[in-house]
Amino acid sequence: MNAPNPGQALNYQLLRLGALLQLEQRARAASRHELEFLIVNETAGIVAYQQAALWQNPAAGGAPLILSGVATPDEGGPYYLWLDRVCAAIGRGADAHQSHGVNAADLPEALAREWPEWFPANAMWCPLTWRDGVLVGGLLLGRTDPWNDGERQLLDALAGTYAQSLLLHQRLRETGFWRRLPAKRRPLAIAAAVLLLAALLPVRESVLAPAEIVPIDPAPVRAPFDGVVGGLRVAPNQTVHVGEPLVSLDRTQLQTRLAVTQKALDMAREEYSDTSQQAMSDDKAKGRLAMLVSKVAQEQAELAYDQDMLTRADITAPSDGIAVFDDSSEWVGKPVALGERIMMVASPTHTQLQIEVPAASVVSFKPGSEVVFFSNLSPDEPVYGKLVFASYSSTLTADGVMSYAFRAALAPGVTPRLGLKGTAKIYGPRRVLALWLLRRPLAVLREWVSV
Repeated sequence: MNAPNPGQALNYQLLRLGALLQLEQRARAASRHELEFLIVNETAGIVAYQQAALWQNPAAGGAPLILSGVATPDEGGPYYLWLDRVCAAIGRGADAHQSHGVNAADLPEALAREWPEWFPANAMWCPLTWRDGVLVGGLLLGRTDPWNDGERQLLDALAGTYAQSLLLHQRLRETGFWRRLPAKRRPLAIAAAVLLLAALLPVRESVLAPAEIVPIDPAPVRAPFDGVVGGLRVAPNQTVHVGEPLVSLDRTQLQTRLAVTQKALDMAREEYSDTSQQAMSDDKAKGRLAMLVSKVAQEQAELAYDQDMLTRADITAPSDGIAVFDDSSEWVGKPVALGERIMMVASPTHTQLQIEVPAASVVSFKPGSEVVFFSNLSPDEPVYGKLVFASYSSTLTADGVMSYAFRAALAPGVTPRLGLKGTAKIYGPRRVLALWLLRRPLAVLREWVSV
């Protein structure tokens, strides 16, 4: 028998080494699924085997068992379940970190009984370990021929590359989104994350609305009867006291009526006097006395009423305070109806904030909500208060806008001038910024979809 040619053996070893280097290069460049397929199938180009199974340690973030020769194994099949238990048992063994031959005698009895049915007699366990001693997984190869030391050395050389590649993919899977993201899209991802965080930021609801300083419980000055304003005795914002004359209604018609009533009373009295004298001798005249007495009483009542109306033509201050109205020239000569308000008498120190919030901007505010008032005269000096009243229905304001009325009590010691106007800001509860910004679009959308 001829001896083997040393040159042919050397060429065979060089080809094998080249294939090993090429396989390691492919393993480093492969994706996760390509790498798993390569380990159980392409390793046959280096060492011959009939069956292969790649087991990945669950403690190191492993994946399901990978089998050679099939694209998608039946994870519920008996062969898969048996082989998975075999690999797990070897991985827990004392020699799990070293490559060694495996046979049925090395396994628990329950697994050893099924070995001849499912796997070749000669098996090789090739551990996939990393330099920190972590068992990434293991490659179980099976064939009918025994294994030699040269093949074991080749598998040990491949095992380091396989372990490194598998561990790299596991780390990328854990923190791989950012690394897999192209560099050009990272600024967009950062901007989207910032916008998302900002949208979830809780902010306080707030509404801006026109506001005015108004008195608390003012005393209205109203017309006591239908008439015409003859003159105003006070100027706007003048200090007044109880009983001080404020408004004088025109007396011409009242004086004329009083004179007519007085004349009618005098005539009724004279007629009663003449009839009384005739009644002494005339029974018919005597019967008229009762009627004349009633007539005199009626005229006296009308005279008293006219005198009272003439007295009430001078309207006096109902309380101490200041006279609140706009302009005297607007009232002089103006006809007024019974109960029509001409002015108010209010305390200059007993004030509150009146806020008119448009119905389209109103949100639910509870009593006690914080209010900040920025006056038109000094917007750099805000005044603070607490909400004390919110109307249940909207009304039409002077600007023609349907609005809800809110009132706020000002902080103690703060007494802005009556009639001072500006802008008020009402603060509500905290809500997510996105919901606060989208409250109006959502309201319109709800109207469209009738929800």
